[in-house]
Amino acid sequence: MANNSLQQQQPQEQKHKFSVMIQGDTYKNLINRTLNDSERAKRFVAAISSAVAINPMLQDCDAGSILSAGLLGESLNLSPSPQLGEYYLVPFNVKTNRVGPDGKPIYVKKAQFQIGYKGYMKLAINSGQIRKMNVVVVKEGENVRYNPYDETFEATYIEDYNKRENTPTIGYYAMFETINGYRKIMYWSKEKMEAHALKYSQGYRAKKGYTFWEKDFDAMACKTMLRQIISKGGCPMSTEMQTGLESDMAMINKDGTYSYVDNAPDEPVITQNDPDESILAEGEYDEPVAKSQPEESGEINLDDV
Repeated sequence: MANNSLQQQQPQEQKHKFSVMIQGDTYKNLINRTLNDSERAKRFVAAISSAVAINPMLQDCDAGSILSAGLLGESLNLSPSPQLGEYYLVPFNVKTNRVGPDGKPIYVKKAQFQIGYKGYMKLAINSGQIRKMNVVVVKEGENVRYNPYDETFEATYIEDYNKRENTPTIGYYAMFETINGYRKIMYWSKEKMEAHALKYSQGYRAKKGYTFWEKDFDAMACKTMLRQIISKGGCPMSTEMQTGLESDMAMINKDGTYSYVDNAPDEPVITQNDPDESILAEGEYDEPVAKSQPEESGEINLDDV
């Protein structure tokens, strides 16, 4: 309902649809020059076109913003398929500096680039330096024993799937181990994660109902745990991982810089133009007009690949 009223109140700047632009010579030539591989270019066009086709709201987004986000994902060797959950193209209404005949600001839909937690795990694997990485939702009754001083963690896993799914969440656990044996673990309580979401998501604080935190809190929590342990836990940083952390939850500008929307990245990791609350409070961006697919937590062990 909020999205419908939003669209009625805000004039929308008309743009050519992505399905038309992607078939034009301008975009085809740009993709071929960027990827420098005709077969890879064909696969990219098919994959990104499929991702756009299944999301009606995404089809109305500025074509350039979709292509920029898609090429960024391709440069990280991530798939745009929502089923894989590696990264998502999320439509947002963005206010321009122009006004319509009625004097109201003109809005344009643009695609925001968002990495899923499975995308972070894939980036870690592709670095060739991570032997194992895991993130798990911890349930009530699993007898958690966590010592942050020596980083020891023990829990009794509930093996019954249905019972575990219906048991309240009490926390989140993440770990990684490098190929040379360095190991790092991290555990956050549900209360700590809630405080984090309230601090960094303006939409979640307002309880507007559209944020990923409200749609699937555990999935966002898993992604947050990976971002935290990767950026603060001494995880080996490949160029792709640095780019992923920097560009996550951003819209790619024409000059290659990033503009961030809610949910904003945490405190600066690599970039110098990370958002702060004053930027988010200015209202330059409005609520998203679509939602990503929910994700499930899981483990990747390179010994099993």
